[in-house]
Amino acid sequence: MIETVMLTHAAAAAAYAALSALILVRARLSSTGWLLAGAAAITALWAGSVALSPQTPFTGVSGVLDLARSAGWYVFILHLYRRTVRARGQLSQAFAMMGFVALLVIGVILLLEPGGQAGVSLLSAGTAARLGLAVCNILLIENLYQNVPDEAKWYINLPCIALGGLFVFDIVLSADAVLFRQTSANLLAGRAIATVIVAPLLAMAAARNRDWKIDIHVSRNAVFHSATLVVAGVFLLGLSAVGEAFRYLGAGWSGVAEISLVFAGLITTAVLLTSGTARSRLRRLVVDNFFSSRFDYRREWLRCIATLSAADADAKLPTRVIRAVADVVDSPGGILYLRPAGAAPDAPFHWAGAASLPSDGMPVPAAAPLVAALRGGSWIVALDAASRPAGVPPDAWLAVPLPLPGSVAATPDNPDTAANDTPAAPALLGFILLAPPRAPFRLDREVFELLRILGREVATYVAEQRATEVMLQGRQLAEYGKRFAFVAHDIKNVSSQLSLLLSNAERHMSNPEFQRDMLTTVRASVQKITALLRRLEAPEPAPPPATLAPVERLGELLQTLARPDGPKLALEYDRTGVGVAIAAAAFDAVVTHLVSNALDATLARPGAQREPVRVVVGHDGRHVLVDIIDRGVGMAADFVRDTLFRPFGTAKRGGTGIGAFQARELLREAGGDLVVTSRPGEGTTMRLVLPAAAQAVAAPV
Repeated sequence: MIETVMLTHAAAAAAYAALSALILVRARLSSTGWLLAGAAAITALWAGSVALSPQTPFTGVSGVLDLARSAGWYVFILHLYRRTVRARGQLSQAFAMMGFVALLVIGVILLLEPGGQAGVSLLSAGTAARLGLAVCNILLIENLYQNVPDEAKWYINLPCIALGGLFVFDIVLSADAVLFRQTSANLLAGRAIATVIVAPLLAMAAARNRDWKIDIHVSRNAVFHSATLVVAGVFLLGLSAVGEAFRYLGAGWSGVAEISLVFAGLITTAVLLTSGTARSRLRRLVVDNFFSSRFDYRREWLRCIATLSAADADAKLPTRVIRAVADVVDSPGGILYLRPAGAAPDAPFHWAGAASLPSDGMPVPAAAPLVAALRGGSWIVALDAASRPAGVPPDAWLAVPLPLPGSVAATPDNPDTAANDTPAAPALLGFILLAPPRAPFRLDREVFELLRILGREVATYVAEQRATEVMLQGRQLAEYGKRFAFVAHDIKNVSSQLSLLLSNAERHMSNPEFQRDMLTTVRASVQKITALLRRLEAPEPAPPPATLAPVERLGELLQTLARPDGPKLALEYDRTGVGVAIAAAAFDAVVTHLVSNALDATLARPGAQREPVRVVVGHDGRHVLVDIIDRGVGMAADFVRDTLFRPFGTAKRGGTGIGAFQARELLREAGGDLVVTSRPGEGTTMRLVLPAAAQAVAAPV
């Protein structure tokens, strides 16, 4: 039995050492926290001393620490009394009574046992002191519980029960020792076990009392799952007891009954563990009885953010919005109503989505009674059969507004309606009608405050999503406008070629060779216009550009761009055979624009018509360089710097100012660039810089 005493007291020492350390780590310089940690530390020392010397639990160091333990808890309870009981008369009376009892105990010890002999009797100093301190503690606990206001009993009932039980056990232990003239090993070990049992109660009391400034955090999920396992275990133990009773009462059916009960218990437990209603009821029971606040606000905030931003293809934004709010009150779903983006303040609210709650999908007018009851977002409305406004689905339970940031009035003070008499601006983005919860759910100020906070967060998120959609639509329209401008510019180039063809047709129409060239040019122009019109359609992901042989492509392009009465086009290249990675249509558009501009610039300078426009292809190892060189009118440096690549900036009559900008954009999309060198009256060099392709392409001989 000595081993049992040692092990139980060692467990008690470990439990109270952990409790003391936890309080010291989490306490924020609170006198209550320090006193509680000190009493727990003395209890740990006492239990440790008894574990080391179980034969002498009431003498020597163990006896002194036993008295110190009782005194430590006595001081802690006195401190609770002083800070909890507000009536000064009752406080003075309690102090006088406690002092009188303490003086009486000390006087009896001095008169009856002046030598301080140790022994287990009513007249021994140790026994009398233990009994006196135990009685003082019980009287103080009784006065504390009786004199504290009813609304504050919830905060002190756990320490009163825990410490009162311990000191009642001390009286029983001392009475048994005096009666039988020896200490019962069973009661001694039982007192250690009782000390361990009340440790969680003291920890929960410290966690639920915010005024103590001890932040002991217990995971709600851990408590909930532990409670679930305990309930399931108790249920199965009860079934096992019933089966065991059948074994003794009925010999024939005992085995069958036991097996049937165990199987039925397992099935029932599985159903309860997977039932949303049962889990909801158990969660409410645990939260209401073990935690000072109904919600873990950090967890609820992170859950809301995770739900709103979840990349779940099956859950669209309206469903995620409903779930983010409904999970707070354990509701299975609801209906979301939103005002259209950019609508007037008197516009109706339209159905935006639903989850587990049927709806007719009809819009709710801005003047509807329900919208008026929301008071611009400052009220949360509990709906019932008597007060449900017209047009609200019969299954709706709660209406949660979604106010835009900065539009809600101050925090309401009425916990029943969560309302505020201060008028708020009518900037309501929408509202959510929640379905009834799975289990009865008590609505109070804490619930309304959390729903109001999450309603603002949800409204902000929905507004941001709408702004993002508008921005994306604007970007798509801008991209379409950019493509349209590029296509219009390229169609203008095709129109110029067809106009030139018509002007030459009047003189060379009878020439069969000209007729063949004209058909080829018209066919190519039609194909190009068709391809340009396709670019106005919704863009698809562009395939990776194939390797293009620039020399071969330039040879074909220059033949179509040559003008019979204009400057010659000369192609110069080396024989390296290096290719470039760019789409053929983009390369053609860039070269067509730049060569056409070079021809126009050459024709615009008197006397320069005899100078050819040279197209020189080279490379510098990593890049292919295509120089388009003319001896035309040239451009000023400030025009090249400030105007040339700005959309709609041009110095050419009839020009659109898009070509140079488009050419540079197409080259940059391919990983290249466009470099311009020009001087007025001397000409211009347009250098196309394109990355060389990894695979070489043979150049024509």
